[in-house]
Amino acid sequence: MRHRRKGPKLNRSSSHRKSMGANLAVALLTHGRIQTTAPKAKLARSVAEKAITLAKRGDLHARRQAITLLRNKEVTYRLFEQVGPAYEGIEGGYTRTLKLGPRQGDNAPMVLLELTAAAAVPATPDDDEESDDS
Repeated sequence: MRHRRKGPKLNRSSSHRKSMGANLAVALLTHGRIQTTAPKAKLARSVAEKAITLAKRGDLHARRQAITLLRNKEVTYRLFEQVGPAYEGIEGGYTRTLKLGPRQGDNAPMVLLELTAAAAVPATPDDDEESDDS
């Protein structure tokens, strides 16, 4: 019985499922959007939203938890420096899924998983100065 088990099993072992969720979340946080199947997107969304919530907290323990969750120090640094502050006043809903239709080979439902517009990478001060001079 699957009492109190969160998330889809995806016909994988627990270690494979956790690694896949972390890899998909890292790709989402790196690129801003990914195209994947609907069940994998649900898994990636839960991992990414937990990581963004940790980034909003911003303390040392949250950083260590995020590194454990995502398994990538460079993406975790970017998460805490850019993405977390962008969602400072928002209480959830950091990602959205757009249905794309079935995949041609096996008819799997495909979705586009992306961060919401609030996570746009903030412009650097150099970019702002150039736009003001024009």
